[in-house]
Amino acid sequence: MAEQQARGYPTDPAALLATWFGTGFLPVVPGSCASLAALPCAALLVWLGGPVLVLAAGAALFMIGMWAADAYMEAVQVHDPPAIVVDEVVGQWVTLALLPLDPLVYALGFVLFRVLDVLKPWPANFIDRAVTGGFGVMLDDVVAGAYAGGALWLIVPWLP
Repeated sequence: MAEQQARGYPTDPAALLATWFGTGFLPVVPGSCASLAALPCAALLVWLGGPVLVLAAGAALFMIGMWAADAYMEAVQVHDPPAIVVDEVVGQWVTLALLPLDPLVYALGFVLFRVLDVLKPWPANFIDRAVTGGFGVMLDDVVAGAYAGGALWLIVPWLP
């Protein structure tokens, strides 16, 4: 068992966090699945403590996610494997942190974040290429989340 954990076995604490409790092991669109899984977590955080709690939890998960991503990448010997999805959770929380708790806003936030995470507008694309380790893995999604949140913040007043 120790040998399996050293290779990023799903019960390893770093693997559990990096893969957002196994979501990253799903065979189809694990990043989108993790972003979807982040929505009820974000809603609960907003409900419990508002934007401050979402931002604080996001900052804490960013730090823990850096460690988990580094440990998982070391274990599997691959840079930014698709199974690492904790960055999508943080990016999705960044997208939604300053927005109202509303199903339509959350649905649009999910779509905008996924589109911008895939397109990686500057500087996310630069970060994705140039910044190594867990910090780089996490940071490009935070940038995409900030772009998505900013765009959605401009769109929300026009929603019904």
